[in-house]
Amino acid sequence: MKDMLVLTNAEDEYRLISNALSDAHNIRQASDINTALTLHTQTPFDLIMADIELLSADPGMSAFSSVNPFVQFIVLCTRFNTCKAIEAVKAGAVGYLLSPFRERDIHLLLPALNRSRSKDFELDYLRDRFWKTEWLDIIRSKNVGMKKIFANIRSVAPTIATVLLLGETGTGKGTLARLIHWHSQRSEKPFISIHCGAIPDTLIESELFGHEKGAFTGAERKKPGRFEMADGGTIFLDEIGTISPSAQIKLLQVLQDGTFSRIGGESILKANVRIIAATNSNLEEAVSKGTFRKDLFYRLNVFPIEIPTLRERLEDLEYLVDLFLKKLNVKYGKNIHRVHPSILEGFRHYEWPGNIRELENILERAHILEISPVMTSGNLPIETQMAVAQDIPAPGTGLTLAQARQHAVNACEISYLTSLLKQTNGRIKETAQKAGITSRQLNRLLTRHGLDKKQFKPPKPPDV
Repeated sequence: MKDMLVLTNAEDEYRLISNALSDAHNIRQASDINTALTLHTQTPFDLIMADIELLSADPGMSAFSSVNPFVQFIVLCTRFNTCKAIEAVKAGAVGYLLSPFRERDIHLLLPALNRSRSKDFELDYLRDRFWKTEWLDIIRSKNVGMKKIFANIRSVAPTIATVLLLGETGTGKGTLARLIHWHSQRSEKPFISIHCGAIPDTLIESELFGHEKGAFTGAERKKPGRFEMADGGTIFLDEIGTISPSAQIKLLQVLQDGTFSRIGGESILKANVRIIAATNSNLEEAVSKGTFRKDLFYRLNVFPIEIPTLRERLEDLEYLVDLFLKKLNVKYGKNIHRVHPSILEGFRHYEWPGNIRELENILERAHILEISPVMTSGNLPIETQMAVAQDIPAPGTGLTLAQARQHAVNACEISYLTSLLKQTNGRIKETAQKAGITSRQLNRLLTRHGLDKKQFKPPKPPDV
């Protein structure tokens, strides 16, 4: 349990809770229920400690639970409104604290919280025992849209229906395709993935359907295609919108009657294959422009799944970061157990044009460079460093004054130097003069913050 909200306008109670739990939680405060619900919607909390009088206001606990079904509540009350607190416990709150309370009282409630949470997850996994153990980490999400997607995958995976995955580059279409395959009746058979956009039009038919010896110049031997390799299993056609018109016709034949033939061959081959396709383009628009066959689109669009961008599921950011860190620690033999809180807040300001794939790549680069057990912003690319620099920690974030001051200094230096380097096109001597420091001092600062002067050089003009 990491993300926690304190819903109270009593500053002394908030400070007491923050001091007691700041080592294990990211704690925020709201003084009214509407503000609390807004914060919870943006980044769902695991635990809410709330003044019973504020929590009793409309819309109450149910509104928070609709955003995150696993959110837990502890209500804060006085001896004059204990009855309301007991009613809240009956309605699902884990417990209550009677004001004035002490740090010891807070810590006594934590074991009950953990037992309750473990039971919730156990029940959830029992409901979802359909999922194979090695995929349980993948299907965890706080995002309502992703929860619905996983529910849809659970329904469609055991069938033979064609699935069309839609979404921007890097949203995880390949991972979801494998999730569907490994939970289908074909999981013991091959899963063959092909990136259609990476293969020239002249070769795509040969790659998909194979060719006979002598079918074209360079065809020195018979070659089976991906559909033959995937016999009995699943074929994943990534970037399906890029395939040539002639390949579209042959793929339509496979979808219509389950047959195909190799290039240059006369034999009709049976395609015992489940098709999962994916695209980051608008196929309906391509159909209207005449670049994609309408009948093929309808055959592929049997069970469409639209995957949200990372910008639309920021509530999963912390979990995804933890998941990637675990993978990277295994891959590189390190023990970086968490990222600095300022990085997570900064990540929430970043646009993520490359989505989850970009997040994983950024973390891998920083992981390789990091020498401490906590990942810091200095090893992030310049774009994400700027996003981190926007977030100056406020009181209650668990940082000491010295740490908060250093964070603010780092953010200021990164912002200032980045702006100056842009003005000078990365020229060290000119930048140092404008900053009023020596070139040696500037280079030391650039190294500390992971800034590279080459990033600010203007692009070379194309050769004429």
